[in-house]
Amino acid sequence: MRLLLSGAVLSLLLVASAWGGEGPADEKALQEVREVVKQLQARYEKTKDLQADFSQKTRIEGFERPVTSSGKVYIKKPGRLRWDYLDPANEEIYVNHDDVKVYVPEHKQVLVGKLTQMAASKAPLELLQGAAKLEESFEIEPTTGKERGVGGIRLITLIPKAKDQESTRSLQRIVVEVFPKTYFIRTVSLYEISGNVATFEFSGLKPNLGLGNEVFDFKAPPDAEVVKAPVFSVP
Repeated sequence: MRLLLSGAVLSLLLVASAWGGEGPADEKALQEVREVVKQLQARYEKTKDLQADFSQKTRIEGFERPVTSSGKVYIKKPGRLRWDYLDPANEEIYVNHDDVKVYVPEHKQVLVGKLTQMAASKAPLELLQGAAKLEESFEIEPTTGKERGVGGIRLITLIPKAKDQESTRSLQRIVVEVFPKTYFIRTVSLYEISGNVATFEFSGLKPNLGLGNEVFDFKAPPDAEVVKAPVFSVP
């Protein structure tokens, strides 16, 4: 469950600018970031559903080469998400509020679990859905270093406030880049305490297509084994 679970195993990982080297963010940088966040939230508040392509690059601490994958993501308010890995292997992830189903055709297996019990999973989902008020869940800061996003827009660093929850315990920070003009999310980079970094890049965004519930409803094939997903946490 590459999107939802975090750990040392490659297939269980979810989601750079330099971290340090500068003093406290100046007022101009903070104002720029606040404006980006305002535009970002305004955009997603107007978005009822969204379809996009994604590519994922995961750098595992201790491994020289990153692991790459790609696929499609579908989002519908409130609380519906479908995340399909298409390359290099097929894996389908369905989220309905707190219920999660992961179908792995190769293994003929369906894992079922709760989103709030799967480490490092809830925060990125909230970002993509635009449902959460970022200020309530994160400390928002300008990303340190000189790197900026496409169009010169500042990168945003989000630091989880709730360190004791399963969804954020292994997560150190999130760095977000937005598209110019539309302010949809272009990239999300998840920095884990372990040193692992997962970066998701989105393209081909198609908002408000009127996606039906059938896109998000999953029925297990007759030959699939349904098992309860393990709960992963960080001590």
